[in-house]
Amino acid sequence: MRGMSLNRRLAAGAAAGALALGLTACGGDDEGSAEGGDGGGTLVFAGSADPVILDGALVSDGESTRVINQIFEGLVRSEEGGTEIEPALAESWEASEDGLTWTFTLREGVTFHDGEALDAEAVCFNFERWYNFAGVLQSPAVSYYWGTVMGGFAANEDPAMGESLYTGCEAQDERTAVITLSRPSSAFLSALAMPAFTIASPAALEEFQADAVSGTGESPSFDGTFGYEHPVGTGPFQFESWERGSEVRLAAYEDYWDEPAQVDELIFTVIPDGPARRQALESGEIDGYDLVDPADVELLESGGYQILRRPAFNVAYIGFQQNYPPFDNLQIRQAIAHAIDFDNIIRTNYPEGAVKATQFMPPELFGWADDVTTYDYDPDRARELIAQSGVTDLTLPFWYPTDVTRPYMPNPQANWELMAADLEAVGFTIEPNTAPWNPDYLDATQTGGTPMFLLGWNGDFGDPDNFIGTFFQDVNPQFGSFDNPEIFAKLDEAEQETDQERRAELYQEANRLIMDFVPGIPYVHSEPAIAFREGVSGFVPDPLSNESFATVAVD
Repeated sequence: MRGMSLNRRLAAGAAAGALALGLTACGGDDEGSAEGGDGGGTLVFAGSADPVILDGALVSDGESTRVINQIFEGLVRSEEGGTEIEPALAESWEASEDGLTWTFTLREGVTFHDGEALDAEAVCFNFERWYNFAGVLQSPAVSYYWGTVMGGFAANEDPAMGESLYTGCEAQDERTAVITLSRPSSAFLSALAMPAFTIASPAALEEFQADAVSGTGESPSFDGTFGYEHPVGTGPFQFESWERGSEVRLAAYEDYWDEPAQVDELIFTVIPDGPARRQALESGEIDGYDLVDPADVELLESGGYQILRRPAFNVAYIGFQQNYPPFDNLQIRQAIAHAIDFDNIIRTNYPEGAVKATQFMPPELFGWADDVTTYDYDPDRARELIAQSGVTDLTLPFWYPTDVTRPYMPNPQANWELMAADLEAVGFTIEPNTAPWNPDYLDATQTGGTPMFLLGWNGDFGDPDNFIGTFFQDVNPQFGSFDNPEIFAKLDEAEQETDQERRAELYQEANRLIMDFVPGIPYVHSEPAIAFREGVSGFVPDPLSNESFATVAVD
């Protein structure tokens, strides 16, 4: 049974494969973490864009979740620098034999930043809040991860939505929360490590109207103040202030239940331009920054700065919305794939460690297939396919985002320019379209307004369902009228499979089908570089981009 249009329901049966991903550090220590530091003081870290809102349930972008991960925590978390699941707010858990009931035992003595105690009722309050989202809150542009993980709500307002994986939560006592599911899912636990399922103070959610959202699904307006002025969690840092478009200030939470933060104050500042971030580091304005431009890596290393690399657990791709001609034509999609010299794009625009993608998931995941159909750079073959397609209007409305740098796409415009030149060389006419990343571009791609576009995906947890299941287990507005029952059925079968070896085979089969159908063109897995000045220690690059800054110290 398939659910809502963005439904990538979690795989049932086999446990999610944990990945042992190596960390590479250049100019740092042998452990792949920043070196130096004595503790205390202030750490200033620069990102490429402002958060959308500081409420994990309402965002899907990395700049928001970076800050959210410092303020909030979930029942479980992924291990430092890896993808294995370990305890967080829940010190232990147990699944029933039929896989429909999960019992979580909470830690004692955990408090929210407003002084309220964490208990089972608070956990259930959060799950019921998400489950009962209504109106604009059900839009995939708002509660993306609830929709993609759970598949539906208590009262679905879109008839395309399916039955929710989550069906209820009971507080058996102060420390015991029991969550019931509508079907077994071994990947359910891994999904709970995502920022979307972090636990907020019920008192703050209600007082500061977290669910006051108006507008439309395509253009929501967050009218409450919880996510802007009063985000209250249990994490190692608590919220101080947010100057929109400039910086978010956090302070170490003195009553944190685990090891306390190593710095007193943490500031996330916004510098959209890559060279400007480098200059801010060199001038001492910031202590570190993410998404280092490939061209700046050698310069920074020679200047004594630390360069760390996040494992390549992502994919960049060109997407097609097949309800727009000529993208409904398979031969045109194949022609586009053959027309672009992706090797040149990777050499020119990506840092060391980037590898060419052949499918919509990284090679480290089980289910990756080494025999999918590939589309090598071949302009002559592209011209042949165009001729065979019978298409006469070769205009391609091609979108890329502005005002952003992403781990899988350090310079979107630079990628777009090389791609556009290659496409024009084989006879296509390129119609350029751009929009600011947040919220315009993200909303447009998720609601079907970008016929051909640049985008990518950072893995949320270590399972192929989080990559190809996210994209292709059902009709997805991002890919327009993409409708391939054979692919849908294969991913449904993989979802139900309990044998791990067979499950890997099914995902390999699905990858072959996907790359024959060409709903989009995956082209690179990158290792984003992160820079720090000397005297900063304790930062461990995370494959899921879920780094904790509580372990980071400055001299």
